[in-house]
Amino acid sequence: MTFRTKLFWIFTLTLFLSVGLIAAGVTVVARKAFDESNTEHTDALVQQFKREYDQRGQEVFRRVRGIAEAEATVRMAIDLARPSADPSIYVDDARGVSQSYHLDVMDFVGTNGTIISSAENHAKFGYKMDWLTQQVDGKPIDWVEQGSFLMKIDTQDGPGVALMAVSTVRVGDRDLYIVGGEELGKEFLGSLGLPAGMRALLYLNLDPAFQAANLMDGKGPIDEAQRFAPIIEKEQQDQAELKEDINWTSNPASAEVFHTLPLSGRHNELLAVLLVGSSQREVVILERRILGLAIGVAVAGVLIGLLLSWWGAARVTRPIRKLADAAREVSAGNWNTHVSVKGGGEVGQLARAFNQMTQQLVEQREKLVQAERVAAWREVARRLAHEMKNPLFPLQTTVENLQRAKESHSGQFEEVFRESTSIMLTEIENMKAIVGRFSDFAKMPQPELGTVNLNEVVRNVVKLFEAQFGAVGRPPITPELHLEEELPTIQADPALLHRAVENLVLNAMDAMPAGGVLMMRTTHENGHVDLEVSDTGTGLTPEECDRLFTPYYTTKQHGTGLGLAIVQSVVSDHGGRISVESETGVGTSFHVELPQNPPRKPQVFPMVFEKQDA
Repeated sequence: MTFRTKLFWIFTLTLFLSVGLIAAGVTVVARKAFDESNTEHTDALVQQFKREYDQRGQEVFRRVRGIAEAEATVRMAIDLARPSADPSIYVDDARGVSQSYHLDVMDFVGTNGTIISSAENHAKFGYKMDWLTQQVDGKPIDWVEQGSFLMKIDTQDGPGVALMAVSTVRVGDRDLYIVGGEELGKEFLGSLGLPAGMRALLYLNLDPAFQAANLMDGKGPIDEAQRFAPIIEKEQQDQAELKEDINWTSNPASAEVFHTLPLSGRHNELLAVLLVGSSQREVVILERRILGLAIGVAVAGVLIGLLLSWWGAARVTRPIRKLADAAREVSAGNWNTHVSVKGGGEVGQLARAFNQMTQQLVEQREKLVQAERVAAWREVARRLAHEMKNPLFPLQTTVENLQRAKESHSGQFEEVFRESTSIMLTEIENMKAIVGRFSDFAKMPQPELGTVNLNEVVRNVVKLFEAQFGAVGRPPITPELHLEEELPTIQADPALLHRAVENLVLNAMDAMPAGGVLMMRTTHENGHVDLEVSDTGTGLTPEECDRLFTPYYTTKQHGTGLGLAIVQSVVSDHGGRISVESETGVGTSFHVELPQNPPRKPQVFPMVFEKQDA
């Protein structure tokens, strides 16, 4: 994944997370505020209902009390107290009184509980109201102390619930009961002021089972009343204030939250239930608007993120890409690479640091090359001087012998001369061989690339040394070949590669004077082939491993010390690498890594000889 892609995704995810958190927070706060507002409105409506309920009860009690104190009512009580009184003459009085005092329920009841006149149900004449004459603890009920109360009533239209009050007119030992009240129904609900999005319902609990016809609002019975059955049934069981949700459709905006208020009679029996409903439409619409706004902001943020990530990544990745290309140029050998610096900031500082680094590398490289050249020529001079000392000493001795033989005029001068010239010619040949080896190493040719199978090179080298592996008079060496069958071909100089493998085999044979195992393995991986040459010889110390590829360095009694230096030169010219692993007493392994296609023609740094004044 590129830096630009990472920057885009980081920006986009951060934006989505921020917008999501803000939208969620606003939604939660909005819903909480809406719920609090609904709760306040509901509580206010319930309190309004309670106040209205209490005021209606007080008004009913006041009106009933006023009827009892009216002159016509007192005359009725006096007339009915006579032994020969006829109550039937008052059968229609309740209807006129109820209209005058605006009461839905109006009954005149005699001292024994018999109905004398009824405004809500004319046919109830002569029926008994036993509950009026009941006693509590042996005493009649004090209806003034009782005040107003809720009770079930029977009207010509059917049963109902009314807010009632009772007053009495006593004449002698006889009482006249005045029973009046207002029916609790749609007229009562219509008098309540409701905020927008709220409604009030009233259920009259007239039957043990839920009856849809008993549920009404300010206009009358409501639709889909059956959906309220679970709420009413739960209220019938608990008789406590509840809060329930109703989802009218699959659309969340259709949901309503209902708060219930139970209304009980004198004996705590449930007679009605007030339901205050609050629509969730506004909060759902608000949530949808917040969600739509959040999606819009997120989409706009993605577009802005694309532009900003492209712009930001371009400002960052373009200089970094230039730095990466420059670093590859440096690794390929172009140490004079320079990166143009534009602007400041961290990237500009990095570019300036890179340019400073390459400048220092060039300077250090020149110093290092000079130091390596001096060190290399010193080592070459030391090894050459060491090699030249061996033939020079016999030459010096031979010349001195000739001089002594000449000066002594000995008759053996001719014989000494012949022996001395023979020795001198032999040592001169040795010197020529030493100079020739030095010249060969200095004139290592550049590779002439061609298609080469490394397995074939290994097999040819092993075949070349087969006779020496089992030569008579020396311990045998057992070759073991582990060659990969599917080894790909490489671009290399077959002659130079053959010479390098040959030197590695010779080095391994010299390391096993007592015989052993020579193992050669080929593998390939990631565009290059590998050759491993291992022996079971005496091994090398870490110090010897560090100097092993130095020209003219050798750990043997014989040899020039150029074999491994030639191997390293060949491998390096092919763009490869060579390394050594060794353990004293166990053996040594050389690892050669060659690319299938050398990256480019190796750069040759010719040795420069500087003429020194004598």
